[in-house]
Amino acid sequence: MIIVNLDVVMARRKMSLNELSERVGITLSNLSILKTGKAKAIRFSTLDAICRVLDCSPGEILEYRADEECARPPVA
Repeated sequence: MIIVNLDVVMARRKMSLNELSERVGITLSNLSILKTGKAKAIRFSTLDAICRVLDCSPGEILEYRADEECARPPVA
């Protein structure tokens, strides 16, 4: 399963969804779909623009977790 950590990276950079949308040049609704993990795909050009604006790598935004890890309750 692919986990989208866009909200985490945005919070670290103190950047709002509106600001990122304007600076990347994609609609607020499309960015919101990506941020909530509901997107089915992302273009490399969009990922490149997001990484450029947030000064991060794709691996900071997208994370892979095996399905078993997602189903397990967190360890306390």
